[in-house]
Amino acid sequence: MTDRLTLHAALVALLLAVPTSAFAADAAHPTVVELFQSQGCSSCPPAAANVRAVSDRPDVLALAFEVDYWDRLGWKDTVSSPAWTARQYAYAHAMARDGVYTPQVVVNGRVEGDGLEAGGLTALIREGDRGAGGPGVSFAGGAVSVGSGTAPARGADVWLVRYDPRVVEVAVKRGENAGRTLPHKDVVREMALLGHWDGGAASFPAPAGPPDLGEAAIVQEAGAGPILAAAKR
Repeated sequence: MTDRLTLHAALVALLLAVPTSAFAADAAHPTVVELFQSQGCSSCPPAAANVRAVSDRPDVLALAFEVDYWDRLGWKDTVSSPAWTARQYAYAHAMARDGVYTPQVVVNGRVEGDGLEAGGLTALIREGDRGAGGPGVSFAGGAVSVGSGTAPARGADVWLVRYDPRVVEVAVKRGENAGRTLPHKDVVREMALLGHWDGGAASFPAPAGPPDLGEAAIVQEAGAGPILAAAKR
């Protein structure tokens, strides 16, 4: 067990040491790293640890989606939602995959993998880089502003995401992780569709949310396509 923990610590250190150039351009254009997991999945904790290792980087927007299809197998995830399962299935359809699995990491809506190895997550982040060209996105008062740019043929959805930035420890009493206490970070609690972007500069009203949750805006090609731009505050 000691050797395994030492190896994992070394892999996490490798993720933290990766130069910023391997990720998004800067904090104004963060790479969106979505983790689909469940408290009932014994394979998920290593991937969650790898995502947590990069989650505090200013050029990364990490979001943890707790899916619900594990809930009937011995332990009901305390923060799971069928909406997050639906988002994962939408990615599977968009990427022409046969089905879904956990853990799964989706980077910028463009590439996916299991995130179980630190080096593999780093490679996914490099491969999923959006590059330049997306519209500017920012929070201004009670609205999300999206600048002008080239929109996909079917346009893009503008999403408001609220997530818990804290590390929350969850004691799992049954199922594959019975007896373990699992740390959770950046767990998504709300995701609202603000509107549709067709390439012109636009402002989308964003209702106020709980003060203890982080907020992010995502501009994503309609139909769970590639993410064009993102911002967090």
